[in-house]
Amino acid sequence: MTVRLAIVGFRHAHMYDLYRRAQDSEGIRIVAACEEDPAVRQDLQSEGTVQVSHSSYEQMLDTVDCDAVAVGDYFARRGELILKALSRGKHVISDKPICTNLAELDKIEEVASARGLRVGCMLDMRDSAPFIAARNLVRQGAIGEVHAISFDGQHPLLLGKRPQWFFEPGKHGGTINDIAVHAIDIIPWITGLCFSVVTAAQCWNAFATDYPHFQCGGQMMLTMDNGCGVLGDVSYFAPNGSGYVLPFYWRMTFWGRHGVLATSINATETVLALDGESGTRTVPLPAPNPGGYLRSFLRDIEGRVGEGELCTEQVLRAARVALTVQRVADQNACRVPL
Repeated sequence: MTVRLAIVGFRHAHMYDLYRRAQDSEGIRIVAACEEDPAVRQDLQSEGTVQVSHSSYEQMLDTVDCDAVAVGDYFARRGELILKALSRGKHVISDKPICTNLAELDKIEEVASARGLRVGCMLDMRDSAPFIAARNLVRQGAIGEVHAISFDGQHPLLLGKRPQWFFEPGKHGGTINDIAVHAIDIIPWITGLCFSVVTAAQCWNAFATDYPHFQCGGQMMLTMDNGCGVLGDVSYFAPNGSGYVLPFYWRMTFWGRHGVLATSINATETVLALDGESGTRTVPLPAPNPGGYLRSFLRDIEGRVGEGELCTEQVLRAARVALTVQRVADQNACRVPL
């Protein structure tokens, strides 16, 4: 089966990864690429990175015969673009976040379910070797039942380099929804546990002082269904020059009944400290799974998603939890059940 894929929106660099992987995939044929923003469209054409075929999303949907649509654009517009594709009977894969409010997510879930369509997302942390290793070890019982988790997903703010729409009111949708969805996706995938309560969350402005509405700090406390506590920080506080390569970029620690496991997305090995042993031991990493999110989407369309692979239900659940945590922060609420 070859999926005919149309793409809309290249206003975030993540979409170039999807575009390149789709080009190289034997199971995908790119049949159209749309960018409605004139400046971005001109840049794409000048750079030759993307062959833009349409400047109107509606026209692309009206004239192009496709099976699925890949959605980018600024965060707050994605829900609208996804719903338009679903309403026309197209499967959808989106960059994260897939939308910026729970009402849109409800509608996406409703339309996809009613029409038997699948929704994918670029939740690619599942594809990295350190987190594949963490999942293997935790699921094998290496540290016993997990009772506490902490994660650090701080990003560099990169003022002047990030797309300007990040800092335009109404287009970003919140730092927690933007970043934390990665951790919210992989923590259940690693542990087998489910989030049950948003205990507390907060967002605030600290580094982006020229844009006081942009709350670049983001922290949260959640509880999982076995009582496990989760603490996370996804603030835009990492140094601009080294934010993505630091040893604690996307660092995660899992505290279990029989030991502790620590890793990060840049780790070269997994660190374990176990009951009955002094000090730590290291475990080599398995092979990564680059592009796994896209292959999982194709298998989801075919109805043959394998164990541990990303599927529609997990994409929508991660989005719902992330949006709920964001709302808790925005409303200064606490102890909100999931």
